[in-house]
Amino acid sequence: MATKVVEHIATGRRKTSTARIRLMNGVGKFTVNERPLEEYLPLETLRRIAQQPFEITGTQQRFDVIALADGGGLSGQAGAIRHGIARALLQVDPSFRAALKQAGYLTRDPRMKERKKPGQPGARKRFQFSKR
Repeated sequence: MATKVVEHIATGRRKTSTARIRLMNGVGKFTVNERPLEEYLPLETLRRIAQQPFEITGTQQRFDVIALADGGGLSGQAGAIRHGIARALLQVDPSFRAALKQAGYLTRDPRMKERKKPGQPGARKRFQFSKR
């Protein structure tokens, strides 16, 4: 009989990006949208952002990650993946909370693009004033 795989599922969000995270015991395999992390996030800085919760808790090679990221750009998706992994790690071990909270990985980044207002060319920009 096969051993039961324990999955920890969490959702992370940043700006308009959403990431659904499945965290399983494993060897550190990281997949985003059915592609390896290195292929999906081409910049080293984005890959490091996505893996920061593992570094701060010292669990780099203990878990396999399957992430489904959607919306926004690559930077927002990397932040959403980080948020989701941090929330999933809390399910694994609640003692990680202090370190993750201190680093700010449990807080959703609420910044969004401001909406365009009527009668203006953008959110804050105004049409040029003409006295005559």
